[in-house]
Amino acid sequence: MEEEKLKKKIEAVRQAHKDGSAIEKFHNIGKGSYLRDMVYGANDGIVTTFAVVAGVAGASLDVKIVLILGIANLLADGFAMATGNYLGTRSENQFIAKERAMEEWEVKYVPEEEKKEIENIYRKKGFSGDDLKRVVQVITADKKLWVDEMMVGELGAIPGEEGSPLMNGLATFIAFIIAGALPLAPYIFGLNNSFTTAIVMTGAALFAVGSARTLLTKQYWLIAGLEMLGVGAIAAGVAYLAGDLLDKLV
Repeated sequence: MEEEKLKKKIEAVRQAHKDGSAIEKFHNIGKGSYLRDMVYGANDGIVTTFAVVAGVAGASLDVKIVLILGIANLLADGFAMATGNYLGTRSENQFIAKERAMEEWEVKYVPEEEKKEIENIYRKKGFSGDDLKRVVQVITADKKLWVDEMMVGELGAIPGEEGSPLMNGLATFIAFIIAGALPLAPYIFGLNNSFTTAIVMTGAALFAVGSARTLLTKQYWLIAGLEMLGVGAIAAGVAYLAGDLLDKLV
């Protein structure tokens, strides 16, 4: 069975390389891929919103309070996460652009020193003798390729893989709002045993989103799902106990 699965995966990878989709399918990288932002946005949305719901439930407050605090938290935290992602991605892009401009300047005005850097990079990769000379000659003959290699070798920045600040932030916000609304749904629709229903819905969502992380981490889906469920349960438990304690003290 395992051997058959391996054969199928090998064939799928070979086919993906033939049609040019290998990067997107098997490595989850590439410009326009927002899976990471959506998965982690959804994780945070579920945990933080349910923590508010659990805290209010622990304090035995009115349903109206649950909705007010839950929705306010959902919008505020979702916006905060989205803007944080936007600013982080934008700052990273600006940093990469600044470093590239510096590399281009160095290639233009101090080419011999930059050639030595390329030589050192490829020497560390195992090149030597005539092979090393040839690879340095080929790379430094094309200034764009030269700068690209410096960016990868020195910064680990892959040219063309910069994220979109707006789309990254939007992906985070949408995932946060959709996933974070689940713990509030039983209260919004006035369902009986709202808190119990919210627990079930949230647990299922946490497990599903946690399992989805395996698309990024390659971790076993069951372990990833249970791990996220456990984290959410701890956060909710702390919030519930805090609400219950404060209700008794105030």
